[in-house]
Amino acid sequence: MRTTHIAKYCLFVSCYIFWVASGLMIAVGLYAKLSSEKSIVDSFVTDPSVILIAVGILMFAITFIGCMGALRDMHTLLKIFAYMLVIVLILQFVAAVLGFMFSGMVLEKAASVMTKAITRYRDDLDLQNFIDYIQKKFECCGVNTYTDWSQNIYFFCVDNNPSLESCGVPYSCCIREKGENVINTMCGYETQRLKRWDAEDRIFVDGCLDKIVSWGRVNLLFLGGLATGLIILELFIIFLAFVLIYEINIVMKRRKSTVPITTTQKKIDGGEMFLREMKCIEKEFENELEYMEVEEREETFVRQRGYMAAIECEYHEQS
Repeated sequence: MRTTHIAKYCLFVSCYIFWVASGLMIAVGLYAKLSSEKSIVDSFVTDPSVILIAVGILMFAITFIGCMGALRDMHTLLKIFAYMLVIVLILQFVAAVLGFMFSGMVLEKAASVMTKAITRYRDDLDLQNFIDYIQKKFECCGVNTYTDWSQNIYFFCVDNNPSLESCGVPYSCCIREKGENVINTMCGYETQRLKRWDAEDRIFVDGCLDKIVSWGRVNLLFLGGLATGLIILELFIIFLAFVLIYEINIVMKRRKSTVPITTTQKKIDGGEMFLREMKCIEKEFENELEYMEVEEREETFVRQRGYMAAIECEYHEQS
C-alpha cells in the first residue's frame, strides 16, 4: 500500500526515538527499584521508581504500536496509536490543572517525601548521593531549614546520641570557600547547636523545598517552554498519524472502487464474446443448412432428369 513517504518515515522516526527513551526509562526504574532496599514513600503507587517503570512501559507499548503501524501502513494500529496519544495528552492537561489547583497539597506531599528521604539518608547510597547533589546544586540544607536533619538518627541533636554526627549536617550543606579543592566532610559537625545567624556563615540554612520552588518560579519561562515543546511534539505526532490514516483510507477506497468494476467489466466482456460466438455459430449453421438444401435440390433435379431421359429412351426403342 503506497502512501506519502515523508509522513510515514517522520512518524516512524519520532516513535522510534520515544520507544528507545521508554526502554531507558524502564531500565533506570528497574535499577532504582532493585538497588534500593527501602522506599522513601509510604505508598507503592507513588514510588518514583514504580512511576518511572509504569510510564516507561506505557510509552514503550504506545510507541511500538506507532512504529509498527507507520512501517507497515496498518490502518487499525495507527488509529489505536493516535487515539491513545490523544488520551495521554488530555490526561497531561488534567494533571497540570489539578496540580495548579491543589498546589498546596502537592507541596505538602513533596515536603513529606523529602523528610522521609532525610530519615533514610544513610540507608541508601544512591539516595544519599542524590540528596547531596540537590543540596549542593540549590545551596540549601534540609527541607525547610537546616535543623530538619534532626529527623535522621545519625544527626539527631540530643546529648545522649552516640553518633559522631550528632547535631550536625551533611557536608553538602557546607559553604565551600573559593579555591578549596579538598572536601571537609566534618564541616557540618555541631552546626545544629548554633543559632541561625551564626550557622549561616558555615552552612546553608535555607530549606531545599523553598529553594526548588523559587528556582521553578525564576525559570518558569524555561519550564513552560519545555512543556510547550513537548505538547507541540505530541500534537505533531498525532497530526502525522491522522495524515497517514487519511492517506491509507484514500488508497483503500481506490482499491474498493477499481477492483469490482474491473471484475464486472471482465464478466460483461466475456458475455459479449460468448454471444458473438453463438451468433457466428448460428450463422454458420444457417449457411450450412442452406448449402445442404441446395445440394439436396440439385440431387433431386439430377435424379428427375435421369428418370426423364430413361423414359424417353424406352419410348424411342418401342417406336
